[in-house]
Amino acid sequence: MKAQDVRNMTSEELRHEMEGMYEELFNLRFQLSTNQLTNFNRIQQVKRDIARAKTILRERQLEGAEE
Repeated sequence: MKAQDVRNMTSEELRHEMEGMYEELFNLRFQLSTNQLTNFNRIQQVKRDIARAKTILRERQLEGAEE
C-alpha cells in the first residue's frame, strides 16, 4: 500500500484497514512458526504498512490539535 493511497482514505477507513493488517500479521507470524510461510518478505511489508498508517493517523491527530 502506497502512502498516497493511505492519505486518500478517511480516518475511519484507515482504522478499519489497520485491523485487517494486524490480523494478517498475526496469521503470517503463525504460519512462520508452523513452517508454512512461503513469502517471508510479506511480514516486513505488512509491518511497514501498519507503520505508514499509524504515522498518517498521528499526523491527522496533530493537525486537529493545532486548529
